[in-house]
Amino acid sequence: MESTCKQETKLLIDQLSQKNPSFRANRIFVLDTNVLLHDPSAINAFKNVVIIIPFIVLEELDKFKREPGEKGLNARQTIRALDELRSHGCLSTGVIINHHVNSLLMVTPNPTEITFLSITGGALQNEKDNLIIQTVHNLKHDGNKVTLVTKDINVRVKADALALDAEDYTRGKISYEHFYKGWIRIPVAGAELNTFTEKTVARITAEYTLFMHQYIILENQDKPTHYRLFRNYGHGQFREIEDITLLNTFRAKNIQQLMALDLLLDDDIKLITLLGPAGTGKTFLALLAGLYKVAYERMYRKFLITRPVVALGADVGYLPGTLDEKLHYWMQPVHDNLEFIFSKMSAHTDEYYSLSGKSERKRKKEAHKHDDHHHKERMTIDEPQLVEQLRQKGLLSLDAITYMRGRSIPFQFVLIDEVQNLSPHEVKTIVSRAGEGTKVILAGDPYQIDSPYLDFTSNGLTVTTEKFKDHPLFGTVFLEMSERSELAKLAAEIL
Repeated sequence: MESTCKQETKLLIDQLSQKNPSFRANRIFVLDTNVLLHDPSAINAFKNVVIIIPFIVLEELDKFKREPGEKGLNARQTIRALDELRSHGCLSTGVIINHHVNSLLMVTPNPTEITFLSITGGALQNEKDNLIIQTVHNLKHDGNKVTLVTKDINVRVKADALALDAEDYTRGKISYEHFYKGWIRIPVAGAELNTFTEKTVARITAEYTLFMHQYIILENQDKPTHYRLFRNYGHGQFREIEDITLLNTFRAKNIQQLMALDLLLDDDIKLITLLGPAGTGKTFLALLAGLYKVAYERMYRKFLITRPVVALGADVGYLPGTLDEKLHYWMQPVHDNLEFIFSKMSAHTDEYYSLSGKSERKRKKEAHKHDDHHHKERMTIDEPQLVEQLRQKGLLSLDAITYMRGRSIPFQFVLIDEVQNLSPHEVKTIVSRAGEGTKVILAGDPYQIDSPYLDFTSNGLTVTTEKFKDHPLFGTVFLEMSERSELAKLAAEIL
C-alpha cells in the first residue's frame, strides 16, 4: 500500500515538473498548526514546492474548530480548504494546488517513534511539537531540503538544536526598517524656513517618495524646535497645518499630536491608524475628536468605542454583573479619559452644554442661575454622570468587540483601541462593518502586544497601516513623544 502511494506521488511530481520547470520536488515546507490558525490561506503562499501537513496538525485543527473566536474561524476555513482539495485528489498521495501556486500538498501520517529522544533527554513520544519536528527530521533524512514553518519561537529553537531548518511565517509582515510612520522630517536652513509656501514646498520634497496625507516637517537644522508642518494631498498639492484648539480648551502638546488632530477632524479621511508607545495621547486625542464630532458638531450619529479583551486573559463573561457592568471594568481606561476631558471644561460654556446634551431651555435656566448673586460659586461637574447622559441619549456607545461581527455601522465615529492585539483578519472583519458615512480610528501600541502569535511586524495595526498607505481615504500618525508624565516618559525609555 505504501509503495503504491509513493508511486502515485512520484507520478504527480513528474506531472508538475513537466508542466512547470520551476517546480522543485525536493524542496519541502512543513506547516505547523499555528501557521494555519494565523492564516488559513497559508497553503497558497508557497509556490513551486511540496507542502507537508503532518497528521497531528489535522488533529489540532479539529480541537480548535469549536472555538468561537478567530482561531476557531481560521481552523474551520483551513479544514474546508483541505476538504475542497480532496475533490481533486488524495491528500495522502498529494494534491496539486493550482491558481498560479503550482505546488503539491500532502498530509503525512504521524511518525511511529521519536528518534532524537537521546538528544533531548527523553521528550514525550506524543508531544505534538516533537511529532512535527520528527516529520521534518525524517524528510531531511530522505535527502530533501526541508523547512519547518512555525510561529512558535520555541519550536524554531528546538528544530535548530537538532540541525533542522525552521523559519517564521512572514507573509504580510512589515519590517521595522520600512515601517510607515505617516510623516518625515526634512532639515532646512533657518533662513529658508519661513520662505516656503504651500506651492513651493514641492521643490524640496521632490527627491522623496511621499504618500497621500503624509506630513512633512520642515525643521530648522540648527534649532529643531523651530519647524513648519505641511500635509501632502498628492499631485504636488500641499497644505500648511496650523495650531488647532478644540472646545476652547484643548491643544496639541507636540507636532505629532497636531498631525493626529488634523486627521481626526478631517471628515474626508474615513480610516485612521494612531500608533505609538504608552502616554503619547492616542486614545485621548481620538476620544476628544470623537466627542467633538458627535456631540458638538453633530457630524455623526453616534460615537462607538470598543477594545479587545486579550490583556484580561479571560472573556468578559467571567466578570460579575450585567453586560454594562462587565463592560465597565475593561472599558475603565476610556471612562477615565472621558471624565478627564469633562473635568477640564468650564460648566457654563457653550461647548460644555453641547457635549452634555442639555436642552436650550435648561442651558438658559442654568446660565441665569449661575449669574444670580446667590450662586456666585462655580458649579461642579459630575463627569461620570455626563458620560452616562451621553450613553442614554444614544450619542455614546461602549460595546464589546466580540459582537461586532455581522453588524453594519453607518454614520458613526468608531474608535477601536488596543488594536495591536488583533490579527490582520480580525481588523478586516471589524473595518468591513463600516457603513456609509462612518469614520474608523484604530489605535494601539505595537510595542505592547499580549497575543502570543503576534508581534510588531505582523499585528493588525501595523499591517493595516502598511496596506492602506497612499489611499486617499486613509491617514496615519506614529506618535513618539510621551505626554503622560515625566515618570511615564522615563519608564517608557529605560524599562
